[in-house]
Amino acid sequence: MGGAFLAAAVLARLGSRIELPTIPLFILAGILLGPHTPGIVLVSDPHDLEMLSALGLVLLLFYLGLEFHLDDLKAGGRKMALAGGTYLALNVGAGLGFGFALGWGTSEALVLAGVLGISSSAIVTKVLVDLGRIGNPETKPVLGIIVVEDIFLALYLAALQPILSGADSLSAAVMDGAKAFGFLLALAVAARYGTKLVSRFIATKDDELLVISFLGIAVFVAGVSEWFGVADAIGAFMVGLMLGGTTSGDRIRKLVHPLRDAFGAIFFFAFGLSINPGDLPTVLWPVLAAVAVTLVMNILAGLSAARIFRFGAGPAANISTTLLARGEFALILATMAAGASLDVRLAPFIAGYVLILAVLGPLAAGRSHWLARVLPGGRRGGEGDGGDGRGGQPDGPRRLEEASATS
Repeated sequence: MGGAFLAAAVLARLGSRIELPTIPLFILAGILLGPHTPGIVLVSDPHDLEMLSALGLVLLLFYLGLEFHLDDLKAGGRKMALAGGTYLALNVGAGLGFGFALGWGTSEALVLAGVLGISSSAIVTKVLVDLGRIGNPETKPVLGIIVVEDIFLALYLAALQPILSGADSLSAAVMDGAKAFGFLLALAVAARYGTKLVSRFIATKDDELLVISFLGIAVFVAGVSEWFGVADAIGAFMVGLMLGGTTSGDRIRKLVHPLRDAFGAIFFFAFGLSINPGDLPTVLWPVLAAVAVTLVMNILAGLSAARIFRFGAGPAANISTTLLARGEFALILATMAAGASLDVRLAPFIAGYVLILAVLGPLAAGRSHWLARVLPGGRRGGEGDGGDGRGGQPDGPRRLEEASATS
């Protein structure tokens, strides 16, 4: 574990000198020091870091919930639902069509629909934090799309499980879906009406007790969520949503930062451990075709979301590139597909596809102003359209600086 932290830190420091994002460097550290690459093998079994990796994902999504206020959900709920539905229709639909076009089989096509259709919540969160875009206006639809994706994810997995397992019981699949949806509804009600009660429960002037309290709640609810068939990450997100509105919310945001960064690095390192570079050449052309399809669909989805929220080219480019990365959910599907004895090409395809987009996504997000210039109305790189066309700092501080200069 110490070697994993140090390897990630060394590569990230080297990458920062040429302005590379940390995410692909953490993944690269896992690939280079994992069991599938010749040389030093730091971790021979990726499952050794499974719990720490899960904790990293939980903390990343918990932080995202802290930054995503309930007022934002209430103010733009319909628009967020429409933007999320449009994103899923474009990307999941394209993924399903691509899966059938490959001709690997119906079950394989259903798996590929989820692989190509759903963004990586962990990478999206890290990109927003690293680029300082949490305060940008277009971040609200990005987070709304992630929430819609997570709700869809719970229902999708419940529907896919009996197909992959070969089960012929429709009633069992319906019951699993109903259980997952019911628990999501209970979490939403708790986040909406239980804030005052939770605020009194965790209120303390002692930072040590506060850290133990919010960490315990987040991890516990994440574990219970998984038991109900809901992704543990969405359970952690809902806890963050709840605690962010308490009197201790600002202190929690400050205290969770080092935990989020440390275990988030382990999550991406563990992701790299699972990738076998030797399998990638056999599926190179399908992977490149899938990446091209995803790029096109994300641009269309970004333009659609920007039109729904009346944004310009800059925010449209930010939305398109921020949501581009694929990650942890695709790996879950790869594991399920391997257990279901599906086409042997599926696992290396998913690994190659995810690796390229995990690297390309953060890089593209940091240079979204290039895309903004070629989008409709983006001749000036998206400046003045309500978003940061340069892919840099949030609009709020920039506008304050401009106002001060004018004064």
